[in-house]
Formats: sequence, structure tokens, C-alpha cells
Amino acid sequence: MFLTKLPNIGDSIFSVMTRMAVEQGALNLAQGFPDFQPDPVLVQMVFEAMKSGHNQYAPMPGLPALREQLAVKTRSHYKQTVNPETEITITAGATQAIFTAIAAFVAPEQEVICFDPAYDCYAPAIKVQGARPIHLPMAWDGKNFSYDWSQLRARINTRTRMVILNNPHNPTGAILTRADLDKLVDLLRNTEIVVLADEVYEHMVFDKQQHLSMLSHAELRERSVVVSSFGKTYHNTGWKIGYVIANEQLSKEFRKVHQFNVFSVNTPMQAAYAQFLATDKSYEQLPAFYQQKRDLFLKLVQKSRFDFVPTHSTYFQLASYQRISEEDDSTFTKWLVKEKGLAVIPVSPFIQANDQPKLIRFCFAKSDETLQKAGEVICAI
Repeated sequence: MFLTKLPNIGDSIFSVMTRMAVEQGALNLAQGFPDFQPDPVLVQMVFEAMKSGHNQYAPMPGLPALREQLAVKTRSHYKQTVNPETEITITAGATQAIFTAIAAFVAPEQEVICFDPAYDCYAPAIKVQGARPIHLPMAWDGKNFSYDWSQLRARINTRTRMVILNNPHNPTGAILTRADLDKLVDLLRNTEIVVLADEVYEHMVFDKQQHLSMLSHAELRERSVVVSSFGKTYHNTGWKIGYVIANEQLSKEFRKVHQFNVFSVNTPMQAAYAQFLATDKSYEQLPAFYQQKRDLFLKLVQKSRFDFVPTHSTYFQLASYQRISEEDDSTFTKWLVKEKGLAVIPVSPFIQANDQPKLIRFCFAKSDETLQKAGEVICAI
């Protein structure tokens, strides 16, 4: 019998629910992808890049022109200077970047701290390295999620190698504040703990709040590997292009692994992004764009029996179904897709604790027409 490193892992909940949505012909508010198209100018630039010969391997860290444009964007948007040659690496999406970072810095028997609800790719990547994921629950008062830094203080020890922070947070929509960053710095000072900062929803922050990147804090910047996603920002998740920003020392170690599990990333798309970013500022409009969709969705479902948890970021909306069913969230979401034609995500796969809240996750990165149809279904449940 063959050995398995992940004996308790099957298909991800996203694959399961999307497959069920297709089988049932259901509205898919489960997996986090838009049902509208990216900018046609960007699509045309990919086509032109292919025609002009950008069809062979790119350099391992990514096309220089793209890394230079990302350095310009980082300086403009975050007021931070990064070296495009030594501190930016283009990746095959954010998930690959996360896996590579864990593989690069975490050794067997070491520990990596995650905050639950935690995105489901973190723990398997940690376990594959022979390390141990440590799950700390986020504080939840029934309306808002936040970080309980006293738990982190109590759990850090000599085996702790990494802390993973998803900010803005999927699926809760929580956002780190300046006070949070200061507390985190105090806890990590005088350690060699690496921060893996999953910041793929960096441009989706609402209600005039601000995303504070790990790059914005001088001490955290020196120990952080910051992961970003073109797919989330430009509505093209299927292109699977992301990037990592880290200081030269961390980037050097990251690239040692990156060169052997991916080596280089899709060349024509990199060329197109480099051209597009030279003039594009559309990411500055994303907060208003997705806040409008959040507000529309909440208006459409306000007469439903679901209790919606405030979301301040991402394109996900949590809701409690306690007034509708006593079933666990997995059973309830399968009932929704089979009987009501609506696919959503249960929150339990994001949480290790046995005491699971009756919460499900809706994705509102959809056309207004899709949201209208979904609202009708939700209000009829």
C-alpha cells in the first residue's frame, strides 16, 4: 500500500461545491471567482504578446518589465520602495506562492501558526513539509471577527517557525489595524519567525477603511513574505498569476524552491501585465466596485431569514442560518444546492475546532443579474 502524506485530505470544498453546482445547474456563489470578464484591453494585450513572440520560458523570477512595474505600483500605492531585481518574484498564482514559501522556510517538526477560520490550503502545505499546523481561533462576538493576540503570545515557542496572516481575511472580511500590527511586532521581536502574509484581497477594502500591508510596517517588512494576486485584482482567476514581495534574504530562499517547483510563469501573460500596469490604475476603483456589489447583495437579501455578518473586505459575505436549520453547515449547503439550486461554501472546512458556528459563505463577485437571481432564491428559503 502506498504511503500518503495527507491521509485525511480529499477534494477541497471549493471543488466539491462547484462540481455540485454544475451537476445541479445551480447558481454558484460558492467558489471565489467572478462571472464577468476581465478588461478586454488586457485580454488583447495577451493575444498581441503571443503574436509578437513572448512564447518561451520567462526568467525564473519573472519578466524584468513586470517586476519593474510592480515596484512602481508598490511605491505609488504603499509608499514603499522595493528592488524589482531582488525583492519581487512572479508566481503561478497565490496558492503556489504560499506553498513555496512554506516549503522554503519550514522544516520537519517545526510549527506554523494559523488563525481560524483559515484558508484550506495552509494546513496541507504545512503537513507536507512534515511540520505541524497550530490553529488559533479568531475571536468572534457574534457579529465581528478579530485577532486575540494573547493566544498567539501563549502559543509561540522555540518550535514556531512561521505565522500565517490572511489580511484582508477570507472568509470573515476582518482587517488588521495599526494596533494589530504593533502588537504582532511586539510578539515577534527577537525571534526568527517568518510572517507569511496572504494579501490577495488587498484592493477590496470597504467603508473608507484602509488595507495595511505588512510592507507598511518597517519591522514586519523585514520578516514578511507578502503574497498578492493578479487574478483577484483583474477578474481573471483562471490565469493563475501572482507575485511575492520580500526582502532580498527572504526572496533568495523563496526562489531556491520556486525554481524547482515552477521555475517560470506564463510568459505572454506576464508581458501583457507589464504593458497594462504601465498605465492602469483600475485597482484604485476596486473598493468602490465591490462595495457596491456587497451593498446590492445585502439589499437583495435583507428580507431573508439569514443573519448576515458584516464584511469589511474581500468579495465574500458570511451569514448565519440558525433561524433556518439545525443541520451542520456541510449538510445544509448540500441541501441548498440540491433542493434550492444555490451553491455556497460551509465555513467548517476553514475551522479545526469541533464547536462549529452555523455560518456559510456567499461570494458576491458576480454580475448584478446573478446577484438578483440569487437574492430571489435566498429570500424564498
